[in-house]
Amino acid sequence: MTEHVEWSEPEAPAAPASAAVTPADAADAARLVAFGLQPKLQPARDQEYADLLRRYREDPPFARLADAVATGLGLIVLEVSPRAGMAVTAAEDSVFAVRMGDYARRTSADGGDRFLHGLAHLAVAALAFPRPEDLADDGYIGRVTVNGVDAFVRQACHRLEERAAEQGENTDPASDAPGLEAAWRIWARRSATGATKDARRLAGSTTGIVAKAVTFLTDSGFLQRTGDDNGGTYRTTARYQLQVRDLAGSAALAELLELGVVPVTDGTPTLLPPQDADDLELVADAGLPFHSA
Repeated sequence: MTEHVEWSEPEAPAAPASAAVTPADAADAARLVAFGLQPKLQPARDQEYADLLRRYREDPPFARLADAVATGLGLIVLEVSPRAGMAVTAAEDSVFAVRMGDYARRTSADGGDRFLHGLAHLAVAALAFPRPEDLADDGYIGRVTVNGVDAFVRQACHRLEERAAEQGENTDPASDAPGLEAAWRIWARRSATGATKDARRLAGSTTGIVAKAVTFLTDSGFLQRTGDDNGGTYRTTARYQLQVRDLAGSAALAELLELGVVPVTDGTPTLLPPQDADDLELVADAGLPFHSA
C-alpha cells in the first residue's frame, strides 16, 4: 500500500507583531502637539512637557505618531528638542495659519498698511539674523529694537530710492494708488511716530507698525522683551531662529539682506553699499511669519 503524501507550500513566517497604538498613546501625542502650540511654554518649566519630549526622542513609534498628529492639523514640525520644545509652524492650508491680510486688517482699514506690516516683519527677521552663520548657530541670539528696525528700513528705503532714480524709475507714484507702489515707497512717506505734539507713537506710524510686529512675535514666543530703550528692546528665541531658518529662502528676505547689513548685537541698524545687487525692489506682501494669501 502506497502512502499518499500531500505537498503544500511552506507557510510564510509570521510577521513580527507591532505594538498596537493605544488611545493613551494617541492622547499623549496630541498632548505633545498641544504643548507645541503654546510657544511661550518652556519644557524646563513643565515636567509633563519635558517627559513627552524625552519620549519623542527615545520612542520612534511615538515620534511618528506625534508627527502624524501634527501633519493632520496642518502643522510642520521644525524641531523637537529641549531648547525649542516641539517647535511647529502652520502650513499654508492649516487652520492655524495667520494671513498677512488678516493681521493688517486688525490694526488699520488702510489697505496700503498690509505692505508695511509685511515689511516690518521682514525687517525684524533680517536685522535679527543678518548673516547665514547666525541662522546656522543654535547658540546665536539676535537683538532688535523698535527704533532700530524703523531706522534700518528707512536706510534701505533711501538706498532703494537712489537706485530707482539712477535707473530713471518713477520715485513718486500717485498717492491715491498705494497698491501700485513698492512697500519701501509707502514706508518712506509714512511718519515715524505720528503727528501728535508730544511725538507719541501712533499705531499707524512706522514705529507703531514695528511695535505691533514685535509685540505679535513676543506673544507668539519668537521674541522676548528685554527693556524699554529705543522704543523697546528684544532678543530672539530658539523658536524664532527656527522660523526664520525655515523661511530664509524667501526672495524678499534675500533682497533685503543683499543691501549689506552689518552684523550688530544691540539692535541698532547699519547698512553697507550693496555689492553687485540688481533688482532690489522688495517683494510686496512678503511678511514673516505669515502666508501671503
